[in-house]
Amino acid sequence: MNDFGLYLAGALGGSGQRDNTVNQANKDELTQTDAVLKAIMDAAVDAVVVSDRVGKILSVNPAAIKMFQHTANEMQGHNVRILMPDALAHLHDGFMSDHMTTGEKRIIGLGREVEGKRKDGTVFPLHLSVGRTGHDCNEIFIGIMHDLTQRKSTEAALSRSQRLDAIGQMTGGIAHDFNNILTIVTGNLELLEMRNKDDRQTAMIRDALEAAELGADLTHRLLMFARRTTLHPVKSDLSEICLEALHLLERTLGATYRISTDFAADADPVMIDPTQLQSALMNLALNARDAMPNGGELIVSVANVTIDDDYIAQETDIKSGHYVRLSVIDNGIGMPPEAQSRAFEPFFTSKSDGNGTGLGLAMVYGFVRQSGGHVTLYSEPGHGTSFGLYFPSAHAAAAIETAPKPDTPIAPWHGNGERILVVEDNAVVRKISIERIRDLGFATEEASSGDEAYQMLKDGVAVDLVFSDLVMPGALNGYDLAARIRTEFPKLKVLLTSGYASDAVTGSMPGATPQEILHKPYRQADLIERLHALLGPSSGA
Repeated sequence: MNDFGLYLAGALGGSGQRDNTVNQANKDELTQTDAVLKAIMDAAVDAVVVSDRVGKILSVNPAAIKMFQHTANEMQGHNVRILMPDALAHLHDGFMSDHMTTGEKRIIGLGREVEGKRKDGTVFPLHLSVGRTGHDCNEIFIGIMHDLTQRKSTEAALSRSQRLDAIGQMTGGIAHDFNNILTIVTGNLELLEMRNKDDRQTAMIRDALEAAELGADLTHRLLMFARRTTLHPVKSDLSEICLEALHLLERTLGATYRISTDFAADADPVMIDPTQLQSALMNLALNARDAMPNGGELIVSVANVTIDDDYIAQETDIKSGHYVRLSVIDNGIGMPPEAQSRAFEPFFTSKSDGNGTGLGLAMVYGFVRQSGGHVTLYSEPGHGTSFGLYFPSAHAAAAIETAPKPDTPIAPWHGNGERILVVEDNAVVRKISIERIRDLGFATEEASSGDEAYQMLKDGVAVDLVFSDLVMPGALNGYDLAARIRTEFPKLKVLLTSGYASDAVTGSMPGATPQEILHKPYRQADLIERLHALLGPSSGA
């Protein structure tokens, strides 16, 4: 029988059971009890620590040895304070004394979250429940502890993902509305520019147009974070794309920064937009440079990774499967925990005023998530930062078809009285759209919804093209209207426009089919290009 078995037997049955006159039957019973207790201790997946009334450890189970990284001999006979952070250890004796004197229950039979300390000094969260048994001087305390590290990590990752999704929805809506405003501003300025003959006013109009373009660029970056931008994914080799970007970075970073690469020869291809991937890598590299003000090393690696259930338990919001991971690691100053928790939020920056927009990492996050991937961030202050970009292997990902873009600009072109039905629920946007189309030599009709436009067509309104917004109230959105036109009015041309990206909106509209979209805010030249393709001499109209 071990010491704990004897001690427990004495605590439960009184000191008489340890008397020299204990008969053989009692000895056999204690031996059997001790074996059962040992089996329970060994089988428990949570840590079990048994101590006396002054906190001396009497026995520990294998789970406790694994949790605290001490051997059994390093724990038994020592005070339980060795398993606590210093701040809690200093208070332990006072807690025990108060409990023994007053009987007040703070943990006994209740359980609560506290912190533990491993042999190497690391502190971790755990749930502790304590039971007490025995009497007089033979009281023993049994602590059962569950490591909460993994659960806390999962909760934090889930909370961060939910917060970013909520911010993304709000940001996408704001950017969409702002695109409508910019469409009005840009359209009016271009009309004024075409009609104005005063050089001084023309210069002012062009300055205003440039400012509107900056606004459009801002909304584009916001929509990228919100995963509502247009991507043009192709089957790509991550290593090759990274090498192209790194050639540029070597000149940009300077001689005090060393770039190391580790590209696996067997890395799978992925379906990504190469331009956006290079932009994401540039963003991460420039952030790394800022985190290494006196120079340092940037490590870029590409490798296949299989996401399994064990990984999902730590990193939520990512599906199991085969991925290709792009890692970008620096040995800079690192990021504090509060900065890590908000790193991907738009407009959040830890840089000094004027040295960062707070949109770089937000764009990286949006691009990777829209590509079907996942982003991880790990950083230790003073030791550096590591970003992991996970893209689904092209062997498992479905190819995404995209419409080709024209290689060369078309010559200026105007209509010849063709009639266009403008469908837009925003009255101000509808008004400026009509003005822009009329200025190109077309006649117009207008409707405030897909339902109204469809009814007008059924009533016999004769038009050559329907120019419709994508997201509208009512039964028919832009995709639905286009589908009915293809079926019932097959000779009628359709051009769709939206402040969102086509691939983002398609996913939220049942039955929608991807097609070319004129994205707001658009320039007059973009409108001319699309109308020319649909109604010009070579269109077959």
